[in-house]
Amino acid sequence: MSFKFSVKSVIILFISVFFFNCSTKSEDIPVDIEVQNFVWHGLNAYYLWQGSVPDLADTRFSSQTELNAYLEGFSTPESLFDNLIYTPTDRFSWIVDDYVALENSFQGITLNNGMEFGLRYYSDGSTNVYGYVRYVIPGSDAEANGITRGMIFNQIDGTQITDTNYTTLLSSTTYTIGLANYNSGSPIASGATVTLTKGDLTENPILVTNVFDEGTTKIGYIMYNQFSSSFDSELNTAFSNFKAEGINDLIVDLRYNGGGSVNTATYLGSMITGQFNDEVFSKQAWNEKAMAVFDEEDLTNRFTDQIVTTDTSGNVISEETINSLNLSRIYFIVSGSSASASELVINSLSSYIDVQLVGTTTVGKQVGSITLYDSENYQRTGTNLNTNHTYAMQPIVLEITNKDDVNYPDGIIPATTFPGVYLEEEDSNLGTLGEKSDPLLSRTITLITTGSKAIDSGKSIEQSKEVYNSKMANPSYNNMYVDFNKN
Repeated sequence: MSFKFSVKSVIILFISVFFFNCSTKSEDIPVDIEVQNFVWHGLNAYYLWQGSVPDLADTRFSSQTELNAYLEGFSTPESLFDNLIYTPTDRFSWIVDDYVALENSFQGITLNNGMEFGLRYYSDGSTNVYGYVRYVIPGSDAEANGITRGMIFNQIDGTQITDTNYTTLLSSTTYTIGLANYNSGSPIASGATVTLTKGDLTENPILVTNVFDEGTTKIGYIMYNQFSSSFDSELNTAFSNFKAEGINDLIVDLRYNGGGSVNTATYLGSMITGQFNDEVFSKQAWNEKAMAVFDEEDLTNRFTDQIVTTDTSGNVISEETINSLNLSRIYFIVSGSSASASELVINSLSSYIDVQLVGTTTVGKQVGSITLYDSENYQRTGTNLNTNHTYAMQPIVLEITNKDDVNYPDGIIPATTFPGVYLEEEDSNLGTLGEKSDPLLSRTITLITTGSKAIDSGKSIEQSKEVYNSKMANPSYNNMYVDFNKN
C-alpha cells in the first residue's frame, strides 16, 4: 500500500511540468554532463530536503544553459550528488553506477560468498581489526566450505586486517581468511585457513524459524534479515505454519535486518496482528512540492489482509490472503544493525499492541527513499530511458511515522524506548541462531515466560567498536524504500 497507480501519475505529471519551463531536450545537454543533469533534476523534483539546499532551488537557474554551466563544474555525477546532499542531516541518500546490481540487491541477490560477518577493533587499542561470522547463507560457498556462526578470522590472504586495508582485502572475488582464537578480543591466528569465492547469490531473508514449547506457552521464532518483496509469499507461509502450531507468543529477530520495502513491512505488521485491518499502519511526509499534490490517503500505509503483486504498470497480477496471528503483544530482537523498515514495524505496531525488545539500540532511520532513473518520469520503464549509462539514485524522499506521528531518529532503545532487556551480543558467545544456545533468544524466552525485565550483566560488557559489516557492501544497505507500483 505504498502508492496507488493514480498517485504515481499525478506526481510524475506534476514534476514533469514544474521545473522553470526551461527545455531539457537531449540536444540541449552535452553528453559529458547528461548524468549530472539527471542528478540535479531528480533531486530538485523529489529530494526531501530540496527546499533547504540553495543549489536545488527552483529559481537557482534561469535556463538549461545556465544549469549546464553549473553542472560542468563537477567532473563526476558522484561529486555533484555529494555536493547537493543536505549534510549532516542526510546520512542515507546514495547514488550508484549500476542500477541492475541495485535492483538485484533489493530482491536479495548479491555478489556474495555467503559469509555474513562483522569487523571489530582489537581490544588492545591497535588499528588491527578482526572478523566474526554472524551467519552463513544456505547454499553458499561459505556453507560448502564449512564456515559457521561464531568463527573468528584476523587475516585475509595472509595479511593482518586493519582499519585501513579491510576494504581492499575484502574486495577480491576470491580470498582466503585466516582463522583465529578470540583471545579476549585480540585474536591470535590459529593457522587454519578457508578460501572463499563470491558468486551471484540469492538470500532468502527468512533464515530460521522455530517453535518452542515452554509449559503452557508456545513461542514462535523467526529470524528475518531483509524486507524483500520477492519473498512476501514465503513470509506468509511461515506465518501460516505459526498459526497451525497455535503459538501464543512470537519473537521476530531483526538483529541483522537493515530494512527494505515499506510495503513488505506493512505486510509483516498485518501478519503479526490482523485485528486492525485497514487502520493506519504508518504515515509519510514528502517535500513541499510533492505534498502540494498528495492528499492524506496518498500518504497513508494501512494494515491489510491481502498481499498484492503488481506489474510495472500497477496492474494486479496476484493476490494472496495474509495469515494473521491476531497477537496483542510481540517481541523483537534488535541491534545496531536493525534499521529503517525494521524500526518502522516496531514503531508502527507500538501504537496498537504491547511491543517488547531485547538487544541494543537500533540505527535510527526514520526516512525512506525511491529509486530514480534517467528517464522522463524517473522510472525504469519511463519514456526515453537513457541507455548511455546505468546510473540511478536512491535519495531520501520521505519521513515516516506511526499513526501517532512518532518516530525515533536517534534509534529505538530496548528497556528505554519500549519495555524489554538491553543485552549486547557477544562475539565470543554467539550460540546457534534459532536455538536456546543463542543468548539473545534465550533471554527473550525468559522475558516471555517470567516477565523479568531486569537489566542483564550483558549491558556492561565492553566490546570494541564495530567498524564494518558485510551487509554494508550491498547497494541496498540500511535502505527503506517505497515502490510506486504497489497498491
